[in-house]
Order: sequence, then structure tokens, then C-alpha cells
Amino acid sequence: MTYTLDQATKPALEAFQRFDVDTQLALLWYGYLDIKDQLQPAPPQSVEVPARAVFDRIQNLNPQEQLQAQRDIINGAPSDIVSGYQALSSNAKLEVWLLLAQGMENGSVIQVPSDYQLPDETEQFTAMIEKLNFEQRVNFMLCAVQAMA
Repeated sequence: MTYTLDQATKPALEAFQRFDVDTQLALLWYGYLDIKDQLQPAPPQSVEVPARAVFDRIQNLNPQEQLQAQRDIINGAPSDIVSGYQALSSNAKLEVWLLLAQGMENGSVIQVPSDYQLPDETEQFTAMIEKLNFEQRVNFMLCAVQAMA
């Protein structure tokens, strides 16, 4: 399936990109929680293998370095991990973020602090996302991760 930025997801993507990097990371986490039960269990190897290579590099870092690597991807900072991420297909980029979210769930990747609260400015963004169907939410996530780095 081909994903493109459409009129339903464009305002949400524009709003997402205006948030600071840590808010974007938290929104990706909450977005994963929102769609995880509906995701296909296994991507093709052409997506999973390169995505897992980038994920493994991040997972092998200490927690603060894991957080910095994720921030670097969003900011496009020069690093080997960012270069590896940039070389991925859109679907593999999304898979990296899904693997990171799964790592957060199982404790192998630094988690969003339990007392973290999204800024008030995210309420309008959240309302936009809640109006999207599952396919549009995945489309949004693909567009968001493709635009990084």
C-alpha cells in the first residue's frame, strides 16, 4: 500500500512538526499505543532487517544515549545512526519507531517518564488524530517518520 500525505493527515503532520523534539517523541509513543493492537504482526524482511539493524544500534546504547539517538533522528543531527535511518525506506523508518516503542514496552529502551504530561498545546493535535481512521493514522505516522532526518 502506498501512503501519501492527504488532506486528512496534512494538518496533523504540520501540527506535529511544530512541537519540540521531546513532545514529538512522546506523541510517537502514544501514537504507537493507539494503533498497536491493529498492526500487522510481521513486516516483510526487506523492511524488518534494515529497521532492526538501526533499532539494535539504538537499543545497545545506555538509556541517555538511546534518548539522544532518537532526538538526533528527529532533528537530523549528524551521526552514524541518523545516516543509517536516512537510508531506510518509509516503511522501514516506521518499523524502527515501532521497534523502539516495543522496546519501551519491554524495558529495553528508555521509557517516557511515568509523570510526563503532554503540553496543553497538544490537545488540538490529539483531537485531529482522534478523527482519523486506522489507515489515516498509519499514513500520518509514515509521513511523520519519513520527514525526519
